[in-house]
Amino acid sequence: MSAPAAAKGTLYLVPTPLDHGCNTQSPLEDVLPLGTIKAAAALTHWISENAKSTRAFLKRVDALVPLAQPIQAQQITELPREVHKKGDHGGAARFDARPLLAPALQGQNVGLISEAGMPAVADPGSSVVRAAHDLGITVVPLVGPVSILLALAASGLNGQNFAFVGYLPQDAAARTQRIRELEALAHKTGQTQLFIETPYRNPAVWQALLQTLRPATRLAVAQGLTLTDGRVQARAVSAWRQARTDDNALGRAPAVFAIGP
Repeated sequence: MSAPAAAKGTLYLVPTPLDHGCNTQSPLEDVLPLGTIKAAAALTHWISENAKSTRAFLKRVDALVPLAQPIQAQQITELPREVHKKGDHGGAARFDARPLLAPALQGQNVGLISEAGMPAVADPGSSVVRAAHDLGITVVPLVGPVSILLALAASGLNGQNFAFVGYLPQDAAARTQRIRELEALAHKTGQTQLFIETPYRNPAVWQALLQTLRPATRLAVAQGLTLTDGRVQARAVSAWRQARTDDNALGRAPAVFAIGP
């Protein structure tokens, strides 16, 4: 008679603070509930966007709740770099993450973690979640900050109908065309359009938005969410132009942009 199969572990989606890459950090207990911190401390197996940032996060967790194993003993597997560059959520680029979940099939709980915010939302990880569902592994999202939703809530734009569209094209002409498409959709449907950008391209994106958008379109930008120096500003494009906001005012801090009627 064969031995019964081991119960499968759970895949936990572990959110992290939004201060990755920022000059200052928020106290961990100010941005994550104690339940999330305790759940992270109990895990010993991780699927990570970046192992170094995961270890830094676990060090912050350990200062509040002792880890189940020392950081050096944590099993951290990084998602392939190609997943970061091309995405892992569809088409020919779809990544098979099932091998990464072998510990969960053997009964170990596994944490999925990105560098900032909720994994699989504006970050890699959807392939891991999809694989977990296909393998019959329970998926549990833990509570924590999601920059897209925080920015939307604070923008004053339509929170009943919205879309996150990722990154704008790098090419200037293609970027301008995309901005016009998103603006037309926003005015036609009332749907808020949210997007992000690599921080070093903030000035170029900001200039393109102010030059391309209609004067009456509302433009919001959120930076430093959950940090003491965080800010969310939203006004009509005409008002932004009158304010003569410096293209470099956004600096190199991560930003979430939103446009709507």
